[in-house]
Amino acid sequence: MSEAETILRVAAKGDGVTASGRFAWGAAPGDVLREDGTLEWGPHHVAPPCRHFGRCGGCQLQQLDEETLAQFVESRVANASSAQELGAQHVAPPHLSPAGGRRRASLRAESSAGRLVIGFREAKSHRLVELAECPVLVPAFVALLAPLRKLLIQLGKGAAGKKGGPGKRDDRHAQARMAADIELTLCEQGVDLGIKGLSVEGLAATEAMLDFARAQGLARLTLDGGYGPETVWEPEPATVNLSGVSVPFPPGGFLQATADGEAALVGAAKEWLAGAATVADLFSGLGTFAFALAGPDTKVLAAEAARDAHLACKTAAGRAQLPIFAAHRDLFRNPLQPDELNRFAAVLLDPPRAGAREQVQCIAQSTVARVVYVSCNPSSWSRDAAVLVEAGFRLADLRPVGQFRWSTHVELASLFVREA
Repeated sequence: MSEAETILRVAAKGDGVTASGRFAWGAAPGDVLREDGTLEWGPHHVAPPCRHFGRCGGCQLQQLDEETLAQFVESRVANASSAQELGAQHVAPPHLSPAGGRRRASLRAESSAGRLVIGFREAKSHRLVELAECPVLVPAFVALLAPLRKLLIQLGKGAAGKKGGPGKRDDRHAQARMAADIELTLCEQGVDLGIKGLSVEGLAATEAMLDFARAQGLARLTLDGGYGPETVWEPEPATVNLSGVSVPFPPGGFLQATADGEAALVGAAKEWLAGAATVADLFSGLGTFAFALAGPDTKVLAAEAARDAHLACKTAAGRAQLPIFAAHRDLFRNPLQPDELNRFAAVLLDPPRAGAREQVQCIAQSTVARVVYVSCNPSSWSRDAAVLVEAGFRLADLRPVGQFRWSTHVELASLFVREA
């Protein structure tokens, strides 16, 4: 039997690790892993703030104190840099988003044996954890769960009853068939609620949804039965504020997970790209960085493949009369070529988790002097960063950002400067 050992660090997936390589879930550095596999808490182990921790798969690190949580975020980014020998000149202290700030969330609703459950999946399981609380989400989301559950029960009964016909199924069996994905986003007008995977028909169902949206003060309610989202309620166009500009928010659109995390990433980009007369914002989305960078002295190209996001950015830029040229372009299939990139003083890119291998190779072959790379995946970022360093860039600054509090998901902003 193994002897008791001290937990030395927290691995990338959230498990504590001892010197001999033993792993322990829910451990913090300084804990003692006993022979029987139980833990004796150390100085960095705190009581998890959520009753669901340990079952809910949304969080992995609620047992860590603030100091250790910050160290985890920083080490995830620093380790990715050192693994590729990128030679970061400066690694800034990590930014951690506070509790109760997540303004974008994806939940699941399912009914079984007559009971409807809304929540996150259990870790490594398809079972759902019914959320009674969530210290990560903005309070408006948590407050919506109970009334939303009642609405879905009502809609689920109606949908299942239509399938079975009058008198064919009781309510208990009808609820067993109900399932939907729930998308929540906090807009300027309130909560944008999207329900996907549920088809309902009839005046009663429509009235129930309208009454719910009105009573909860929703910004928008959309329903997607398999053919794309259809707007049920939207008293005024839903928008999000990006650097002081109200930008139309398409259903299911992407927004940085927290407002303060967005501010940290945008702040780094503005600092590093100050004075650049022309900037290519690649994978620009709604324009999170484009609206922050554009101004009297800076013109921005905002290139994005998603049509809805591209049009939202273009519309808002026109209304605000900002020097942003919005381009609808798939940068995976058709990256900006070196001769196109040579027209810009700097490039900012914020690609999906897979990274931007082809686009980065084109940047490496261009004459661009500054590159800001924002990433939600340190692994793919380090691979792409190695290409830039090999081409003569130096990694001048690196800033870890922990937007997804108590999660192993880490983001970063980085600055690459081409050597003379």
